[in-house]
Amino acid sequence: MRNTEEIWTLIDAQQDDFIALSDRVWGMPELCYTEFRSCAEHTAMLEAKGFRVSREVAGIPTAVMGEAGEDGPVIAILGEYDALPGLSQEAGVAEQRPLPGAGFGHGCGHNLLGSASLLAATAVKNFLHANGLKGRVRYYGCPAEEGGAAKGFMARAGVFSDVDVAISWHPSSFSGVNPAHSLANTRIDFAFQGRASHAAASPHLGRSALDAVELMSVGVNYMREHMPSDARVHAAILDAGGVAPNVVQAFAKVRYLVRAATLPELSALIGRVRKIADGAALMTETKVTAEVVSAVSNLLANRPLEQAMQDNLDRIGPPPFDDADRAAAAEFQATLTEEDIAAAYRRAGMAVKPGTALCDEIVAADARPHGGVGSTDVGDVSWVVPTVQARGATYAIGTPGHSWQLTAQGKMAAAHKGLVHVAKVMAGTALDVMRDETLLARAKADHQARVGRTPYVCPLPAELDPPVGMSA
Repeated sequence: MRNTEEIWTLIDAQQDDFIALSDRVWGMPELCYTEFRSCAEHTAMLEAKGFRVSREVAGIPTAVMGEAGEDGPVIAILGEYDALPGLSQEAGVAEQRPLPGAGFGHGCGHNLLGSASLLAATAVKNFLHANGLKGRVRYYGCPAEEGGAAKGFMARAGVFSDVDVAISWHPSSFSGVNPAHSLANTRIDFAFQGRASHAAASPHLGRSALDAVELMSVGVNYMREHMPSDARVHAAILDAGGVAPNVVQAFAKVRYLVRAATLPELSALIGRVRKIADGAALMTETKVTAEVVSAVSNLLANRPLEQAMQDNLDRIGPPPFDDADRAAAAEFQATLTEEDIAAAYRRAGMAVKPGTALCDEIVAADARPHGGVGSTDVGDVSWVVPTVQARGATYAIGTPGHSWQLTAQGKMAAAHKGLVHVAKVMAGTALDVMRDETLLARAKADHQARVGRTPYVCPLPAELDPPVGMSA
């Protein structure tokens, strides 16, 4: 933990700029691949802080990379800034109160995520310069984590090929090392083409694409009993064929999101879903085409990096929340159910502490989390380079991800304090790797042992380009 206090001081000196950045991005929520203003804000900050900037990374208009330093190990710190639909909310208000406009909101805290990562990268840059040390730090502004798999496209394009270690984080109810447990997934659009007809006078001449979509749903629902218990399948109808019930729908499209614990399990499950689509088309005498939209891998662990990050967390302790922060968080916690709160503790592997509104301890290294697991495109980075992630406490315990309550807390004092706190953890971990050749070697050996057993195969089809128009 050499020079930890110095890097913390560098972060404290810069924190106001990055808290302001986070708040600006909160106020301009943009969906995946449309984060033009948010990316511009991060790009401007990179330039203001003296980074060498590369735009449109991997050909993605809203991806950016800033680098500082010379020679030595290359440490990547990953940030995000995309928002979600339907989660607009007035800041700091503990009742649902959407703002006027498109209805987008930062209901997963990515406004905080990008800002804290860029703050950590800036502090590492300044530390290297002040101490005359060799090494390079990079900030990757990564768009479209929410369904667009941008990091997977970036990994496929080789933008992490010369990186030694990647570090990231995610907002949470608790502070700790983020367990390397996520689900691989693929999004596939199934488009059914039938034949239109008068629904009363000549229904026998029509072939309903909407019927095919509904029959596919029935088939997938029956499959659920016979798939691994940790797998998940979700669907959204993108085009129901129109609003006229007296017309047999000639076209309909549905998007399926298929998740599984590993890429081989995912591949098998996708094959079954495709067969169900074919069966639905056969039953309705329609034609079906399938198009992959995006795909991500499951996360790979890295024990040496996780221990290094845990050491930083244990050294710094929990975020410095005060009584005012706890009182404000309690107002939001009052909008939640006991089940919401208990589920948050289970996911952290901790016993419930009644009456506790904000994180007041570091999750232990031997905690045993259980409960629901999501997906992230950080998974693909972890297959290419040794990767570690933190959880940073920024909101009331029990707040569901992708909720208006999380959006509402995105500009509060507790969120700002959590942003600064986790930046210190990431920066400290980055310096440990840069200054300890043994730690770096152990991290690389651990990674090689994992990918050596199961080499990385990118789940994105080779012909698939980043779906930059998916939110248009």
